[in-house]
Amino acid sequence: MRLIYITIFMFAISASAQVVGQEQMTFSEYIGYVKKFHPVVRQANLQVSAAQAALMAARGAFDPKLEVDYNAKEFKGTEYYSLLNSSFKIPTWYGIELKAAFDNSEGMYLNPQNVTPNSGLTSVGISIPLGKGLLINSRMADVRAAKINLNLGDAERKLQTANALHDASLAYFKWQQAHQEVALYQTYLDFASQRYEGITKLIEAGDKAAIDSVEAGIIVRNRMLTLEDARLKLAKARLEMSNYLWIDNVPVELSETIVPQDDTKSSVWEAWGITNSDAIYQLPENHPKIVALESKRDVLDIERKLKANLLLPEINLSYNYLSEPAYFDNYRLEDYKIGLNFSFPLFLRKERGGLKLAKLKLQDAQLDLDLERVALKNKIMAQEAEIRSVERQQELLDSLVKNYSQMLLAEEGLFAAGESSIFLINSRENSLVGAKLSQINMENRYLTSTVKLFNILGLAQ
Repeated sequence: MRLIYITIFMFAISASAQVVGQEQMTFSEYIGYVKKFHPVVRQANLQVSAAQAALMAARGAFDPKLEVDYNAKEFKGTEYYSLLNSSFKIPTWYGIELKAAFDNSEGMYLNPQNVTPNSGLTSVGISIPLGKGLLINSRMADVRAAKINLNLGDAERKLQTANALHDASLAYFKWQQAHQEVALYQTYLDFASQRYEGITKLIEAGDKAAIDSVEAGIIVRNRMLTLEDARLKLAKARLEMSNYLWIDNVPVELSETIVPQDDTKSSVWEAWGITNSDAIYQLPENHPKIVALESKRDVLDIERKLKANLLLPEINLSYNYLSEPAYFDNYRLEDYKIGLNFSFPLFLRKERGGLKLAKLKLQDAQLDLDLERVALKNKIMAQEAEIRSVERQQELLDSLVKNYSQMLLAEEGLFAAGESSIFLINSRENSLVGAKLSQINMENRYLTSTVKLFNILGLAQ
C-alpha cells in the first residue's frame, strides 16, 4: 500500500512538469504593440508635430506681404478723389524691411500731398530700426524659441513615451506574476489531491488512521481557496494589461488562452535595445529631462535678451526712392521720401521691471536644471544598488527553494516508511510554497526595478 502512495506522488510530480500547449505572448512582442499602437505613445508623437507647426507659424512673420488700399468718392458727376496705394513688403531677419510701392491718385479734391503724376508714382525703399528691434525683436525671438521648442517637443515625447512603456511593463509583470502564482497553486493543489487519494486508499487498506484523511482533505480545501483567490488576481491583471493592448485604433482584450513567457529577464534589456547593462548606470548627456529643462532655460534667455533690447530708444529710419514708372531707369537723387521716428520713455520702469523678472525666471530655470542633474544621478545610483541587491536576494532564494525541496522529498520518504505524518509533510510543503512565492515576487521586483531604471534614464525605445 505504501508503494501505491509513492506511485501516486511521483505521478503528481511528473504531471506537474507537463506544459499545456498554449499561445505565448513574449514581453518584446507586447512592448512592440504598445510602442506602435497605444494612444498615449501616439499622443506623445504629436508633441513634435505641434512644435513643427509652431515653428512654421513663427516663420510666417517673415513672409512677404502684398497690400492694396483703394478708396474713391464720386457725387453728382464729380469725382472727388480716387486713391490707390499698393505695396510689397519683405521683412528681413535683423528688423530691416524692404518695400516697393505704387500710388496713383486722381480727383478734384485731393490732399496736395497725395497728388501723383498721371501715370502714378512708384517707390522702392528700406526701413531700418537703429535702436530697439535691430539685433532682436519679437518675430526673431519667436522663431528662435520655436526652433528650441522642437528639441523640447522631442524631449517631452520621449518622456511621455518612457512613462507609457514603464506603466505597460508593470502591467505585463503583474500579469506574469499572477499567472505564475496560479500555476504554482494549481501544481500543489494537484499534489494535495493526489496525496488525499493515496491516503484514502491507505486508510481503506488499514495502513493509516482515518483522521489522516480529514487533515489531508483540509489541505486540499485550503489549496482550493488560495487557487481561487490567485485566479481572481490573474483575471484582474489580465484586464489591466488589456488597457495597453491596441491594434490600430482598436483596443484588444487579452485572451485567457494566452500566457506570458517563462523567462523575461533577458527580454527586458533586449526590448530596449540594451546590450551592455553595466554601461547604462550613468546619466546620459542627452537625457530628455535635461534636454527639456535646458530648452526651457534657453527660451527664457531669449526672453531676457528681448527685454534687454527694450531698454534701447526706438529709432526708425526709412528711405524711399520715388519715380514715375517710365523714368525708373533714370535715377534722380533729388526724388525721395525719408522718415525718422524717435521715442524713448524717460524712466523705463516697465522695461527695467520686465528685464528683472526675465532674469529671475532664467535664474530659477538654471537652478531647476542643476537640481535635476543631481537628482537624476542619485536616482540612477539608488536604482543600481536596488537591482544589485535584488540579484543577490534571488540567488539566496534559489538556494532556499532547492533546500526546501530536498527537505520535502526527505519528509515524503519518511512518510512512505511510516516515520512521518501528513502534518509534517504539509508544513514542509507550505515552507516550499512560501519560498517559491518569494522567488516569484523577487523576480517581479527585479523586472520592476529594471524598467524603473529605464524610466529614470528616460529611455523610450
